[in-house]
Amino acid sequence: MTSSKSSSACNASLPRDDLSLGSDRNRQRDGVVVRLARKGVLEKLQALKYGHLQVQDHGEIFSFGRRSDDFPQTITVHVVDPAFYPDLAFGGTIGAGEAYMLGHWHCDNLVDLIRLMLRNRPVLELIDGGLGRLRAPLNRLFHWLHRNSVAGSRRNIEAHYDLGNEFFKLFLDDTLMYSAGVFESPQATMKEASIAKLDRICRKLELGPEDHVVEIGTGWGGFAIHAAGRYGCKVTTTTISPSQYELARERVRQAGLEDRIELLLKDFRHLDGQYDKLVSIEMIEAIGEDNIGPFFGVCNRLLKPDGKMLVQAITIADSLYDRYRKSVDFMQRYIFPGGFLPSVGSLCQGIARHSDMRLFHLEDIGPHYARTLALWRQRLHENLQAVRSLGHSDQFLRMWEFYFCYCEGGFLERTIGDVQMVLVRAGDRSEPLLRA
Repeated sequence: MTSSKSSSACNASLPRDDLSLGSDRNRQRDGVVVRLARKGVLEKLQALKYGHLQVQDHGEIFSFGRRSDDFPQTITVHVVDPAFYPDLAFGGTIGAGEAYMLGHWHCDNLVDLIRLMLRNRPVLELIDGGLGRLRAPLNRLFHWLHRNSVAGSRRNIEAHYDLGNEFFKLFLDDTLMYSAGVFESPQATMKEASIAKLDRICRKLELGPEDHVVEIGTGWGGFAIHAAGRYGCKVTTTTISPSQYELARERVRQAGLEDRIELLLKDFRHLDGQYDKLVSIEMIEAIGEDNIGPFFGVCNRLLKPDGKMLVQAITIADSLYDRYRKSVDFMQRYIFPGGFLPSVGSLCQGIARHSDMRLFHLEDIGPHYARTLALWRQRLHENLQAVRSLGHSDQFLRMWEFYFCYCEGGFLERTIGDVQMVLVRAGDRSEPLLRA
């Protein structure tokens, strides 16, 4: 670690004159707790091996690691309030996110910072170890209190999706798909990528006018409208979000598809009947670890003997799964209460134990998610004043910026993926999908 007296201009991802960073906060640096926390945090950062990180703290610059050919840029963290150090020392990586929300620090490139830290996993473990462990029991209790019973699932969904339809419209494209797009060319727009993803799903399932499809997780009706409108099938789709249900119903009416789309406000565990095809797009992450197997049991019950299904799921790398499932991260604490990322292995285990289906086709579209998140973040930045007019605070905006960057970095580093899995009955004799 090296230290020098210096100053530099801040090139942060959100305009600093738009987002107050707590410049009027008490910045006294002589508190014992702050001094000890600062010393501990800077010592842990000395373990950084891959990439070059600078911490700029009111004129001092501390340097860690070094540039490399595959990570040539220098990442600079700007400490605005010395409370940053206790936040990190006692709160671990969740504390880092909380400190960002509070404006205690900012960064010239938050996505690259996330990528750098993911390449230095031992440093993350040091930050979450030591005093950082003190918060772990409280975080686990919070997560347990948000487990996904039928009633708990509704509360968890409302905590995120019922922020208001107008808010989501400010960064999503016209399809209102809140999931990864598939960019078929460098020039593709977000809307084109969303439509390409929807079409990919429909083609993988070989949808046709004779099919009756059940969708678990309506969102705002994007898939149902696309499938019924372009492929002529009948769709029954369910959500447990009242706000999503109301807007989806209006969008179905505007599309003139009320005769082909049935909307339900019902937990997936309460669905009945049998269907030709089943679709679930990035919904399984919301049901919790204990419900992954039972989810596939419900899907098995809902499908006809010759039926097939496609589930699109954000996944954690199998090598990280055991550690992940025993911890609570920023996303679970602040963005998706009760959320849980499965691994491909855990999904396959749930399928094998709770159904007679088998994996027929798998494609990881995770790399497309990084660009999706970057475009959502760009749209959010372009609509800052509109977000504020909805009553959301600057702290809320920083939380969402951290969320988008946190995930974008994870997808770029491949620690998380986004798989489309096609499942068929054990005796299915379909030809392999040679191309999507």
